[in-house]
Amino acid sequence: MKDLVGKKGVQLNGFLGIYLLAVFMIWIKTYITQLTQFDLSVEGTLQHFLLLINPLGSALLFLSVAFLFRGKRKMSILVVVYTLMTILLYSNVVYYRFFSDFITLPTIYQPQNFGDLTGSVFALIRPLDLLYFIDVALLIYLRIAKKEQFKQVKTGFKMPVIAVALALIVSSMNLLLAEKDRPDLLARGFDRSYIVKYLGMYNYAIYDTVKTAEASSERALADSSDITEIINYTKSNYAEPNPEYFGKAKDMNVIYLHLESMQSFLIDYELNGQQVTPFLNSLAKNENTMFFDNFYHQTAQGKTSDAEFMLENSLYGLPQGSAFITKGQNKYEAAPTILKDYGYTSAVFHGNSGTFWNRNIIYDQFGYDEFFSADSYDTSDPKNMAEYGLLDKPFFEQSQSLLETLPQPFYTKFITVANHFPFKMDQDLVTIDKATTGDTSVDNYFQTARYADEAIEEFFTYLKESGLYDNTMIVMYGDHYGISDNHNRAMSEIIGEEVTPVVNADLQRVPLLIYVPGMEGGINHTYAGQMDLLPTVLHLLGVETQNNIHFGSDILSADHSEVIPFRNGNFVSPTIYSLDGKYYDRKTGLELDPSQYEQAEKLHAMVQEKLNYSDKVVNGDLLRFYSKDGKVLSE
Repeated sequence: MKDLVGKKGVQLNGFLGIYLLAVFMIWIKTYITQLTQFDLSVEGTLQHFLLLINPLGSALLFLSVAFLFRGKRKMSILVVVYTLMTILLYSNVVYYRFFSDFITLPTIYQPQNFGDLTGSVFALIRPLDLLYFIDVALLIYLRIAKKEQFKQVKTGFKMPVIAVALALIVSSMNLLLAEKDRPDLLARGFDRSYIVKYLGMYNYAIYDTVKTAEASSERALADSSDITEIINYTKSNYAEPNPEYFGKAKDMNVIYLHLESMQSFLIDYELNGQQVTPFLNSLAKNENTMFFDNFYHQTAQGKTSDAEFMLENSLYGLPQGSAFITKGQNKYEAAPTILKDYGYTSAVFHGNSGTFWNRNIIYDQFGYDEFFSADSYDTSDPKNMAEYGLLDKPFFEQSQSLLETLPQPFYTKFITVANHFPFKMDQDLVTIDKATTGDTSVDNYFQTARYADEAIEEFFTYLKESGLYDNTMIVMYGDHYGISDNHNRAMSEIIGEEVTPVVNADLQRVPLLIYVPGMEGGINHTYAGQMDLLPTVLHLLGVETQNNIHFGSDILSADHSEVIPFRNGNFVSPTIYSLDGKYYDRKTGLELDPSQYEQAEKLHAMVQEKLNYSDKVVNGDLLRFYSKDGKVLSE
């Protein structure tokens, strides 16, 4: 213990004292951040205790790396490690403010997207955030002020051993207590908030790295035998098409309208006596339009790219990062590829950079014939530009001539951008007042949503005047939430009720409107998700899907499953909601009594199985072993 204690106690003026100071500062800073900046649903004494101690083991361990170095390098390494831990913590704070989620390693693989996110990031940064780096400045000052003192500093062999031992003791106790409160925490994964709550931000980063490495190794280890179990599963869960609707849109053109950040609560919502989306409201009541009012987004960290991935493939996005980025070279049997056999040409229209979300690569893998990105549009006028590309009205106007170059029948997708966080809009372009909750994101949201609605109306006018309207199926879908649950206080004011867990889940509903000339429309209350779009659209086109590897099912089928999984393992259904480890009665919004758990746990197991099988397909690139006529292939 001589290394630990000097003649007058702990040598607080030496390296050991600064190490202990650094451990204390990062520990307390991380604890306060986890407690105040993240919604981790901490309940009970044990969970509060775990939240308190979980940063301590990580701080002791990571900062002890400095003991491996000699002399003044020891202090330099301590400062570097401390700074990196602070950057990791603060980056997650900023990321969480919008996504209500934590950064994963695959999201760091997406640097090509960062340049286009500048405005959104700045909107999330607050002046008081400088407080996160005051302690970093203190350590840098100590490193400079005491540099001579650290030239010959020695701590011996015992100190790093003691530091690591203490770290392992604290971390082991943390893990044991966490497993006691939440059995199989690491084996079952749950969602990222559970890992952070029980194990802390830094251990979560290690867990995420391990899970990412496991997923990356799956492709190398996969072979053709792995697809057989998947085939059996998807065939056993196949939903026969509804004969009333099968082929209702046969040989028609297909237009997808990607409604950025549009949530279902906007349909028929009035702000200060004005309808926010009057045109979408009228479409929901159109005699040839079916409006699905229980349609949920199922996106994760990939957000917009996840939505596209699901509607094109009926495969789930990944639990970490975006499949558009990390699985861009996989083999897919996406909608454009399937429809080539039926004479369809295909194209995507998007007034942003073709590299954003790796679209210029993955669209080729999906089988698209054309991708009209920013290079195909006039983006020279700043007044026509949003943060993520061309504003919706000039975008649709300029897309008209491009659309007319495509042979019919065509399969197309138009990606809008105006209604995107942080929902800024030139006030010369707005036609509705802001809300007045005091939450800037929520208040601005209604102006950009109204603008998007007006742009869609103008595009419909063009479709009618050009004659396309009478021979085109138009599918309008929301890609993900616009207002995250970090804004639930303001949202409770907007919707006029408390945002309970069940209400929050229902706020994840996004619009789905399917217009087919000659089809009887109406409001459809069936529970469905984005995974279900592909088989639904293909069946409307008269395309059989029994041999396709799809994890969604035709919404219009009598066999459609109304259990809608979310990417984190939660689910909703007409009777039971599973949210963050708790089961709720859909009608009452109250937690189920444990005596009612049996059915809920069966549904939960079914959800996990479906997610796991889909992940096997994507991570293992298993479709390379499967032909479109249903045969298993060798690589």
